[in-house]
Amino acid sequence: MSHRFSLTRVRAILVKEFIQVRRDRLTFAMMIGVPLLQLLLFGYAINSDPKQLPTAVVCADPGPFARSMVSALENSAYFEVTHKPASEDEGDRLLALGEVQFLLVIPAGFDRSLQRGERPNVLLAADATDPSATGNALSVISTLGRQSINRELTGPLASLKTSEDPFEVRVQRRYNPEGLTSYNIVPGLMGVILTMTMIMMTALSVTREREKGTMENLLATPARPLEVMVGKIIPYVVIGYVQVGVILIAAKVLFQVPMLGSLALLAGAAGLFIVACLAVGFTFSTLAKSQLQAMQMTMFFFLPNMLLSGFMFPFRGMPEWAQNVGSIFPLTHFLRIVRGILLKDNTLYEVLPHVWPILAFVLVVSSLALKRYKMTLD
Repeated sequence: MSHRFSLTRVRAILVKEFIQVRRDRLTFAMMIGVPLLQLLLFGYAINSDPKQLPTAVVCADPGPFARSMVSALENSAYFEVTHKPASEDEGDRLLALGEVQFLLVIPAGFDRSLQRGERPNVLLAADATDPSATGNALSVISTLGRQSINRELTGPLASLKTSEDPFEVRVQRRYNPEGLTSYNIVPGLMGVILTMTMIMMTALSVTREREKGTMENLLATPARPLEVMVGKIIPYVVIGYVQVGVILIAAKVLFQVPMLGSLALLAGAAGLFIVACLAVGFTFSTLAKSQLQAMQMTMFFFLPNMLLSGFMFPFRGMPEWAQNVGSIFPLTHFLRIVRGILLKDNTLYEVLPHVWPILAFVLVVSSLALKRYKMTLD
């Protein structure tokens, strides 16, 4: 054989590689699909400067200045007045449920105090569990209010126009007063780590049996598909709870993340979420023909989870279609449950709206996994 560089041999290897890529359709789809998915999500769905954030307004003063301020808020780019609760307590409840990002409270006598030059106070409470979602909006509220009030200060009231704001905005960053990013990221990591590890480990389970040739032994047993499925996922449920425990201890000891809510409630929600992840992994294991394909499917599922769940980027900063897609994933709801329990002291009533979407996901994916497993048996 000649030791000189041969273009003919290179061409032969090139042809062989192209044929191999064409035969491995899943890998080829991943090579095209993942970059395309990243391009679409980063280009159209990801936005680090969220606007039109849902806001509740409690306006206890019917005067023109108060109305002007509410009107300015309604016309601003950062705020969208979605609720007008009757009291501050009702507004607090909306904030705790996560239905609004901000609560603006204009007190009674606001107009009278302003006309007297007394600089009345206005309360703006923000859900700061995700500091990146509120930072820019908080920075514009003062300017927005000053401009709206100054437009009304005409005639004999023109003398009230000064270089400083005619009123004071008192900002309360609820649930994360210091705006620490770790309070948002560390609890969220629990969901991300569980998603990655639980799906991957289960996805490899059946494919590993097939590759090692032990699948025939499993098929020869009288075990029914549901029994096999339950038997395979229970060990990983235990491992998942061990991970939850390690993450909680690290969050408390290393990052001083507050744990205000019920850990028993968190454990129950974590159990449901772990089952959801394991059901996805089991479904992948019945679809994949090899452990490599199972890993590829896991990564393909993990990518949109990370980007659309609100873990890395503000959920409300995404367009509506991306929020709808993100709401399908159990990780999106689990992140809200974890942050709500740990940082807001949310109760069962407040986390229930995020429990049923995970439960529905479990039922749908488990049915698919069982159906696929029966087909594998055939």
